[in-house]
Amino acid sequence: MSKFGELIDVEIPVLLDFFTEWNEPSKAMHAVLRDVAAALGDKAKVIKIDVEKNQELSEALRVKGLPTLIIYKNGEMKWRQSGEQDANTLIGIVQKFV
Repeated sequence: MSKFGELIDVEIPVLLDFFTEWNEPSKAMHAVLRDVAAALGDKAKVIKIDVEKNQELSEALRVKGLPTLIIYKNGEMKWRQSGEQDANTLIGIVQKFV
């Protein structure tokens, strides 16, 4: 968990994608997140977190639906939503916090 704190306590927005490999909507988000990461470059981080490998973190953040997308900046949660999003919507949301 301390590593998670270091991950989110940065001055640029960090978009977290909580997913599993067997969840179809989660798999559909892989390409979208790749596009988001490419569009934002070094202005933001995009990090994928497999809920099956990070159960303690997922439970602490009460991740229920997949995919769950969360944006942190300076260690503070700024935005959260469950379900699929398109790349342009996500880019727009992240840019509000840049």
